[in-house]
Amino acid sequence: MRILYIAAAAALALAACSERTEKNAAATAENAGDTVASAASDTAANADAAADATADAAQDAAANADAAADTAARKTDAAADAAARTQ
Repeated sequence: MRILYIAAAAALALAACSERTEKNAAATAENAGDTVASAASDTAANADAAADATADAAQDAAANADAAADTAARKTDAAADAAARTQ
């Protein structure tokens, strides 16, 4: 996408036939660069947020799996105790 902005700005610069048009072309190129930089920054921030959310979800899943394993172990022990008492 950045290449598109650069190409558009270059085309405007080449077609410039007056000082005002050249200034407008330069401003357009600068704005395009700022837009690309802002988009890159936003993308990086979103990627960081997604990584944090994924890590949090993984930690929650691990805690839930650990709790389920503990519950299963307690129920197995209770069943074994009950079986031993009935014999």
